[in-house]
Amino acid sequence: MADPFVIADMVAALSQRLFPTVTLWNRLEARPRTENFDQALSAEIRDPLWMLTRQVQLGEFAGDDAGSPISAQIRMDTTRFTEFQPASRPVGAFPHDAPLEATVEQLVLPFGAADQKMSLDLRLLMGRRWLRMLAKHVGDFAADYRKKYPIDAPDATDEFDAAIVAHQAAWQRVAAVAGRTMDGYEFYRHLAAGGDAVDGISVPPAQQTATRDQAARFVGWFDELFLQPTDPNDNAWLPERLEYSFSATATEDSAQRRYTGAEYYQGRLDWYSLDVETGLVAASVAAPDPRETTLKSFVPVEVAYEGMPNTRWWTFEDRKTNFGQITPNTTELGKLLFIEFALVYANDWFLLPHSLPAGSIADIGGLVVTNVFGERTWIDAAGSGDDEDWQRWAMFGNSTVGDESIAADQSLLIVPTVPKIQEGDPIEEVALVRDEQANMVWAVESSIPLPTGRSVPGREAAHQTTAFHHGLAGAASIVPTASAANISYRVMSSVDENWIPFVPVHVGSNTREVQLQRAAMPRIIEGDTRPVRKIEPRSTILRTGLDATPPETYHVHEEEVTRAGVRVTMSYQRARWYGGKTVNWLGARKWTGRGSGSSGLSFDYLDNDPT
Repeated sequence: MADPFVIADMVAALSQRLFPTVTLWNRLEARPRTENFDQALSAEIRDPLWMLTRQVQLGEFAGDDAGSPISAQIRMDTTRFTEFQPASRPVGAFPHDAPLEATVEQLVLPFGAADQKMSLDLRLLMGRRWLRMLAKHVGDFAADYRKKYPIDAPDATDEFDAAIVAHQAAWQRVAAVAGRTMDGYEFYRHLAAGGDAVDGISVPPAQQTATRDQAARFVGWFDELFLQPTDPNDNAWLPERLEYSFSATATEDSAQRRYTGAEYYQGRLDWYSLDVETGLVAASVAAPDPRETTLKSFVPVEVAYEGMPNTRWWTFEDRKTNFGQITPNTTELGKLLFIEFALVYANDWFLLPHSLPAGSIADIGGLVVTNVFGERTWIDAAGSGDDEDWQRWAMFGNSTVGDESIAADQSLLIVPTVPKIQEGDPIEEVALVRDEQANMVWAVESSIPLPTGRSVPGREAAHQTTAFHHGLAGAASIVPTASAANISYRVMSSVDENWIPFVPVHVGSNTREVQLQRAAMPRIIEGDTRPVRKIEPRSTILRTGLDATPPETYHVHEEEVTRAGVRVTMSYQRARWYGGKTVNWLGARKWTGRGSGSSGLSFDYLDNDPT
């Protein structure tokens, strides 16, 4: 019997395909002489044929009829900001002597709240400065100025001094300097209001002129030390929005171009914070024409960076950039664009350097590039076209206000800002949270400033203030009335004094629009025979309108307090400007909150523990 797995004639079986499985299970394989492939994959200099083959495979010989640029001519039209308008306040000249962040964010320093003097640290600083200047250039009249502008000692029995005496550390600090030094800010206010530096001071007539000269230097020193608006209402802060709003205009042709910075609250100001308005507006402030036109010729150079892949395959690289460690997600478009530029199109980009001053607005009037073949090409901006074209893309371009189909703005805005700002710890912090149970919004003062200038947690200050008022009312000596009842009826519960209520109200005659109006909780102490007083906020952020004559209501737009809440801080900031000049200012910032909260406020309830 023949074996079916034994093929007698292999040649006939393959030619006639008698056994299809023969070709299925037999294949040609290479027989490598070694298991190491390093030599086979290396591009050794002694193997020019291999290198030519690799050049063909990688397309090195597939050239195109493109000429490299060898020269370029550019026309640059530049201008600068000439006007600045904080919010809807009057328009003024644009200040070029300070960073734009300081110009926009500056607020009035908190030297007073209601009838209470604040910022004792700054008052003492100013007093020491004036006494040193006086002693060095005029004479020793410190005793007269201490008597004329004293630091008053607080009264432990007066409820209007509760902001000091309710807190032991603040009371000790004020008592330590009371009667021993002068209030420099009160002296500054006297001079700023047109008062004489020798009013009420026994300065000899021969030295009065020198005293007045030093007083003028003292006023100039403090004005230079802190940047703040002259008018407390002349700033860009919008209390009803808890953010800044401003606009700046620049001269262009016969009119001006306006840039608006609405809803600025991040603390980092740059070109993307501004939008350009359509059309031109007439100039309202007389200022020198800052427009300049520059014609420049230069040689383009290829864009290069450290670790950039070399365009030729056999060139050694420095390995300073590890592209294998770049792991972008599908949503990280910026990183994907960078990788595509770095690995594919890097050698197609050329650099044409042109220096521009900070605070300028540049427009390219024309750009012509000449290549090695003598061909001249007019270059159009990549982001040109209709401003509403969704396929248009450009870098460092400002959005246009409105949705009109107009030409896109092609100007380059270089904002006069600083790259680094030193920011101190917040002197005030307020968290606005929604309380769904009470159907209102609470402004929780997380951190408040004491009259000494230092800040303390709002909850701690609230408990100390409550204890102080209980002590004034003698609540500790009150004996509760004996009752056989196990429960008692309560009209309303209480909350900590650092919780300020904001209730929804209708605006004017509009029955659909709702805003949040600042309200007040009563300070009710059992056994207190004094009139019931409203609890006022102690932070500058929430005291908007309270110190006006007469006091004004304060509204916050309801949409500003989201479900997550909002947090507002106020802190001192410092930056370096041109020539090493130091700029200090007080600014605010808004953050996203951490969710809703519950105050525990309730009405008409039974207390199981009446004692």
